[in-house]
Amino acid sequence: MLNMDFSQRVVINTHDMEWQNSPAVGVLRKRLAREEAERGHATSIVKYEAGAKFNSHPHPLGEEILVLDGVFSDETGDYPAGTYLRNPEGFEHAPFSTEGCTLLVKLHQFQPTDNEQVAIDTNTAPWLPGHGQLRVMPLHQHGTESTALVMWPAGTHFQPHRHFGGEEIYVIKGEFIDELGRYPAGTWIRSPHLSQHNPYVEQDTVILVKVGHL
Repeated sequence: MLNMDFSQRVVINTHDMEWQNSPAVGVLRKRLAREEAERGHATSIVKYEAGAKFNSHPHPLGEEILVLDGVFSDETGDYPAGTYLRNPEGFEHAPFSTEGCTLLVKLHQFQPTDNEQVAIDTNTAPWLPGHGQLRVMPLHQHGTESTALVMWPAGTHFQPHRHFGGEEIYVIKGEFIDELGRYPAGTWIRSPHLSQHNPYVEQDTVILVKVGHL
């Protein structure tokens, strides 16, 4: 098991990690959290080299993807950088990438009652007003779990707050900061239930945020 104690805070700069081979030729990954070697709960950065592909497979308890660069494809379409995907239990596909791509992938983490399939191009979806200067792009909500992109204009400070059900962040652009550290683009942060912090940014920053799921 890797980082499966959800009562512990985890911070990983994924750019500091080495790529590891996966069962598919030309598909590499950086493991952030993992329950078992090739099944169960997993969070990873996954890289498809040009022309790489996986055989058709299902996703027990779902698959969640954010395309970080390149174009990710399967039988349902081609998904460029900025696409957010959710494939629920019962969905099967044979993913590939013609030109190559990099993904943030979360497996086996859907609530059993969550069967919504989602495909959102965050390059064209609207930003909504958030707290203060923040802009928010809602991506998915089910029960207490909520996922969104949040845009922080340079100099934004947010009030101290506590995370009921925990918080998970991936820094897409810029640098996220709180009293515990500085987190450049490519950093993954998982904070436990009832953790708290006082975040701010000094430069334009975009983060993927999931709350209420731990």
